[in-house]
Amino acid sequence: MAVSLGMRISGLLVVGAVAVAAVAFTSDGGGTADGRGGGGTIVTAGPSAGQRKGPNGPPGGATPPVRQSPDGHVGRPAVTEPPPSSPSRDGVEKETPRLSPSPSTSPKLLEAPGWLPPGPDSSDTDGTADPASVYDLLRDPAECRTALNVIPRTTTDAEWTLLRGLSSACLAVQGEGGSWKQALRERAALADAADTCKGRAAYAVLDGLLDFHRRHPAATVRLKPAPSGTPAACAYRISGVDTGGDGEAKAGEVIGIELADAYFDPAELLPGAVVSVGGRQVPGVPVLTSVAGGRLVLSVVVPALEPGRVEVVVRQAGTDVRLPGAFTVTAVDVVPEPSPSALPQLLGASLPPQGMLPLGPLPADGTGAHASAGLRVGQGHADVAG
Repeated sequence: MAVSLGMRISGLLVVGAVAVAAVAFTSDGGGTADGRGGGGTIVTAGPSAGQRKGPNGPPGGATPPVRQSPDGHVGRPAVTEPPPSSPSRDGVEKETPRLSPSPSTSPKLLEAPGWLPPGPDSSDTDGTADPASVYDLLRDPAECRTALNVIPRTTTDAEWTLLRGLSSACLAVQGEGGSWKQALRERAALADAADTCKGRAAYAVLDGLLDFHRRHPAATVRLKPAPSGTPAACAYRISGVDTGGDGEAKAGEVIGIELADAYFDPAELLPGAVVSVGGRQVPGVPVLTSVAGGRLVLSVVVPALEPGRVEVVVRQAGTDVRLPGAFTVTAVDVVPEPSPSALPQLLGASLPPQGMLPLGPLPADGTGAHASAGLRVGQGHADVAG
């Protein structure tokens, strides 16, 4: 039976397909550099002994096959993404960190400026508003409006001017009214004139508020009182005792006691002030002889004491300040009384004749000018000679 040409060609195609399949199953996976032939991968049931297979890597740690790019270049495929995990030395797989998108920015929180430190509080014994007691009121930022209403609207006093500017800035920074312009105006008018301990503290806080407003013109914050444990603004104390420069004084002499950083109105010192020297209260009433900012000087008389170094204590409104070894009390000069046997030698010719009494000059009569009267004491009577 004759076989047609078509049948012969079909047979040849079938034989060729079988040959290609046989080569594919018997090849060792190698390939030529031009990519013709090979390129297959050996499929196994699992990694061979002693080898670990990465989740995304080639089996058995084999090198990735060489592939031909569309432009004809032959090379290894580029890695476009790091593997999610990698083996560590102890054999435990660890997750490879991935870059996360940067978090979105949030509004920046502003820190409120610091507020007034404790004074300590003034005793305010007279019940009259003064810069020291209004400073104590301002220590609570919620009372800034109350303080502003207490402060005189027109004043040339530096302490009042300072507290008025501070109260206005306190309200403005909290969004409760006030005026930054007024605060700046009052600050410029001060010219560093606040010279008390509370005044210096208020000055520093006002500068802090103005600096905050300069850096954040539209911002408002809620002010908070100074935290507990904040050091006081005033270190009230006896800074020295003036005895005339030699550090010594006798009983009955006047000394000056200097008080520094007074935290109260100076007018409140005298009504209840008690001063003691060497454990004894001074005689009389202390006198306030000098007031300069927070510096006060009390003048007192030294009581009768034994010679030696003495401590000075000033008590005002239940608060004591003391200066140990403030000065030295010296002995009072005493003129010894002469003995009766020595009187003639001491008096000498100054003794009057026997029977005559020594008299000093008589006071002049203020009724008019006249000659001095001579008084002679005789026997039982006195004669006045014109």
